[in-house]
Amino acid sequence: MLVSVTGGTGFLGIHSVAAIVAHGHRVRLLARDPDAAGRTLARLDVDPGAVDLAAGDVTDPPSVERALRGADAVLHAASVYSFDSRRHPEMRRTNERGTEVVLAAARRIGADPVVHVSSVVALLPAGGRTIGAHTPVGRPRETYAASKAAADRIARRHQRDGAPVLISYPPALLGPEDPKIGDQTGRLRDTLRGLMPIWPTGGFPVGDVRDTAGLHARLLTAPRDGADRHFGPGRHLSTRQYLHTLREVTGRALPALHLPARAMLPVGAAADLLQRAWPWHLPAEYGAVWTCAHAVPVEAGASTGGLRPRPAAETMADTVRWLHGRGLLTDRQAGAIAGEKNR
Repeated sequence: MLVSVTGGTGFLGIHSVAAIVAHGHRVRLLARDPDAAGRTLARLDVDPGAVDLAAGDVTDPPSVERALRGADAVLHAASVYSFDSRRHPEMRRTNERGTEVVLAAARRIGADPVVHVSSVVALLPAGGRTIGAHTPVGRPRETYAASKAAADRIARRHQRDGAPVLISYPPALLGPEDPKIGDQTGRLRDTLRGLMPIWPTGGFPVGDVRDTAGLHARLLTAPRDGADRHFGPGRHLSTRQYLHTLREVTGRALPALHLPARAMLPVGAAADLLQRAWPWHLPAEYGAVWTCAHAVPVEAGASTGGLRPRPAAETMADTVRWLHGRGLLTDRQAGAIAGEKNR
């Protein structure tokens, strides 16, 4: 099977490509910088002979058409995932416009299935205490979440038209080999660097990037059981549970003050305004606080493609181990993980 993939140079994208190739498929990867894409995939030992690289951008219809031509299936993972207010115009353009272009092209070539990668934040704020396959798309005011909600509506429109579109809803993802040190990996790193002394209450779903990548590979050939919306394996962790797990993994105290999430929203909004003029990244972000204030667990029984999430402690340990191995955390910051090499 030839699978055309967008977003294959991002964190979830490279792991999804690796999983798809491991399942015996060929990949054609649409990338703005094919040379950089090749170097990124080499980090996961992806067979270069199984991946064709096509130059282009998801917002450019001709390059999308070329990348999808002849494909049996499509994985649309291209997205700007960030709560950095400096990237708001980019995420609005890529997340919504890119989805419109890619899914329309995938339908024209008759790809089956077409997997659209959404996000659990697209379903927030939720009307109930859990979210699931039947949860309507949310009406978030936060920019990243709003852009993913807009893309989700496009994917659901194609589903209503009878197109073979499947939607995946990844949780917040951690794990090794994050090529761009994305939002979640960066937040964990900032915590270990002592830059996150204040946390909102509430929580968010956390999963391993390798598990959601496995879900994407499985969806390409899994028998259709009527489910067309699937959730990346993960667990809903309160911010206290998140920090407790990170303390267990590293053996560090990581003192933190917890404040009500909704009370912190004005602080996050002010930080976003400051970030637009401040050249260095600020760890306080409105989108992260907003997510903690509104996120709810995924309902029991929601489809995860038959996959179970690996323990959060294992995922965090692998993330810290990778960051330390890359020189992105000092021995002191990595704590007990750094001591493993001396045992």
